Amino acid sequence: ADIISTVEFNHTGELLATGDKGGRVVIFQREPESKNEPYNQGEYNVYSTFQSHEPEFDYLKSLEIEEKINKIKWLPQQNAAHSLLSTNDKTIKLWKITERDKRPEGYNLKDEEGKLKDLSTVTSLQVPVLKPMDLMVEVTPRRIFANGHTYHVNSISVNSDCETYMSADDLRINLWHLAITDRSFNIVDIKPANMEDLTEVITASEFHPHHCNLFVYSSSKGSLRLCDMRASALCDKHSKLYEEPEDPSNRSFFSEIISSVSDVKFSHSGRYMLTRDYLTVKVWDLNMETKPVETYQVHDYLRSKLCSLYENDCIFDKFECAWNGSDSVIMTGAYNNFFRMFDRNTKRDVTLEASRESSKPRAILKPRRVCVGGKRRKDDISVDSLDFTKKILHTAWHPTENIIAIAATNNLYIFQDKVNSEMH
Repeated sequence: ADIISTVEFNHTGELLATGDKGGRVVIFQREPESKNEPYNQGEYNVYSTFQSHEPEFDYLKSLEIEEKINKIKWLPQQNAAHSLLSTNDKTIKLWKITERDKRPEGYNLKDEEGKLKDLSTVTSLQVPVLKPMDLMVEVTPRRIFANGHTYHVNSISVNSDCETYMSADDLRINLWHLAITDRSFNIVDIKPANMEDLTEVITASEFHPHHCNLFVYSSSKGSLRLCDMRASALCDKHSKLYEEPEDPSNRSFFSEIISSVSDVKFSHSGRYMLTRDYLTVKVWDLNMETKPVETYQVHDYLRSKLCSLYENDCIFDKFECAWNGSDSVIMTGAYNNFFRMFDRNTKRDVTLEASRESSKPRAILKPRRVCVGGKRRKDDISVDSLDFTKKILHTAWHPTENIIAIAATNNLYIFQDKVNSEMH
């Protein structure tokens, strides 16, 4: 139940939320930097924990709906309170997080325990006062958006207009207004009249960071479709289709499975899109549909292992990807608790490991190398000794600083770069 299933920083990076398979959301808050230790940038400590979803049962379909949190998205902060959306396979909930550090005392009609006084005993009036109390973080469900999806919700994305958001499942994408829970507007529907004709499913979707009319969705066939909501109400006809032609020399039984896009993210600038498939991460320019402008191999050494990865179902793992705040470095996870970073300017890349043995507080991470047969250097790891049960599927990057959050099964790791250092 405590396996982490999503990680998300809020817009300032002061808060970090994780969701898990047990339906819980844990929010971490960054501590203010201490004057005595200027190098010790604020650490993240638990701020609030709450149960977001419970297991349900769909009696019409005789299906269990598990409580696992698939995605969390923060809303831009409008006042002192914070708000986030969390979703399991079927139901999206809007939560409000508020702080209370004062309580009113001196009621006229109630006693200290909150019970109503006998009015005949009230002989004088007093002015209630606010007294300081220990800080309490209160989380309240503001809205529940249910019954919008027949299939499993795989992504939610808040629009830049701060009024609407969308949710996507395997075959449909719905547009919701944050204030209206009982209806949504279907903007994409790829369900064929006959389900036997089904050739692809929607795997992820996201709104453009600046243009509220644009969104992208990725498919299990490895393509991206950019849609413009100004063109028509139903965006089944995309504005642009981004697809890389397949190299016939690389064609194999697994080609279709490994080309499925598991995540798509717009860059902060809105100029590029980052996609992750099984073996690579690709950067696409919105103005060029024919092929990606950059392709990075995440773990090319697994190409010869696809057969066994198919047998143990790992080939269907859905890895996520992330941009750093300036869009110059990208990050994604791999097996053996490895995660990869690619510097787009220098073309340098590094493999790092998130594990308890190698991650002592304040220790510097050593780059790791995987070798395929032949000679091995001292610290190299053989491709045959990789642990495929340890996988980093979920990662997040602080919106402005070099702080990253890595979910490795049921552990959350937070790394930051050394002060005044480079990417590593």
